[in-house]
Amino acid sequence: MSDYITLNKANWDERAALHAASKGYDTASFITDPQHLSPVVRFDLPRLGNIADARGVHLQCHIGTDTLSLSRLGARMTGLDFSPGSIAQARLLAQRSGAQVDFVEADVYDAAQVLSPGSFDLVYTGIGALCWLPSIDRWARTISELLKPGGRLFIREGHPILWAVNEKHRDALVIEYPYFERKEPTVWDSDSTYVETEGSLTATVTHEWNHGLGELVTALLTHGLDITALVEHDSVPWEALPGQMSCSPDGEWRLDKDPWRLPLSYTLQATKRRH
Repeated sequence: MSDYITLNKANWDERAALHAASKGYDTASFITDPQHLSPVVRFDLPRLGNIADARGVHLQCHIGTDTLSLSRLGARMTGLDFSPGSIAQARLLAQRSGAQVDFVEADVYDAAQVLSPGSFDLVYTGIGALCWLPSIDRWARTISELLKPGGRLFIREGHPILWAVNEKHRDALVIEYPYFERKEPTVWDSDSTYVETEGSLTATVTHEWNHGLGELVTALLTHGLDITALVEHDSVPWEALPGQMSCSPDGEWRLDKDPWRLPLSYTLQATKRRH
């Protein structure tokens, strides 16, 4: 197992229980309200359309809040994540919510080996997933292997230009990190996570990679998918740039000053070619 997987898995195993107990993930609402949806899925409802009876897989599902939300919209969902801690929390949430969702522990690059290739109507990936993967081309090949012909990829992600901004500058937008994919990872060392928690992390070192929007599109086209929609948003569902953003009533964070300066996230859809 490569070093980045070892380091990142240890970090996410620790995050899982903290996230499940945090207000940010609001797992209690999933248990008490059978209609409750995660903010990320709710944001994209107009673009998701009718997914009733679709066989779907949520890659890098973490503790399963988006996976459960898609299930509540009628899809027959499977969640996949490399973190056993995350999968344990996802299964517990599904059980306590009375949901029929399968969760599989595996690295995303192994998804087509542990699941049924060519059998999914929908592959879903949510916010903050792709930055943990060193190769966007290998990821796109996995998507193609999982989807049946005519099947759809749906992804909402942080914008790669946002990942390139150094958040420590609280009075300016300063690009200091890679925009394009590089072989070398960006190495972080932090004992905190992106939601408020009562604990801190001991597995503090993580490796991340950025992937330019053109690199993502090219990889999908190369592996037999056609882009059907791409929308860039001026918002993101967490305070990505502390001191420069405010939370809107829809739960999304936007720049306080001239929000038209920077795309913060995007929603992309693609369909696997039938021939």
